[in-house]
Amino acid sequence: MTSFRVLLVTLWLIIAAYTSVVVARHGFGLLPVFFGDIATMAWPGQFNLDFLCMLTLSGLWVSWRHGFSAPGLALGLLALFGGALFLTAYLLIISIQATGNMHEVLLGKARAST
Repeated sequence: MTSFRVLLVTLWLIIAAYTSVVVARHGFGLLPVFFGDIATMAWPGQFNLDFLCMLTLSGLWVSWRHGFSAPGLALGLLALFGGALFLTAYLLIISIQATGNMHEVLLGKARAST
């Protein structure tokens, strides 16, 4: 679990630093570029579409883990729009809360206890 947490922190730091540089150079205009690449039907668009599918699955998993409650839906939206920057922090926090119990990390406390 320690190695997993170190990986999460490392990934978060890398993504945060990279994102900071991109925002400083190009601003917050991600969505037109992201969907524009998809519309061109080329490899960058294929990657973005694949990534969007992964973000959707991530958001659905986070929402499901919280029983599709209002906070769970809000966290799911954060997962969808926050990507790995959100997911690495989320996984770190819930792994600490679950004291390393991966059943609880994956399923949530209620489902893991049944």
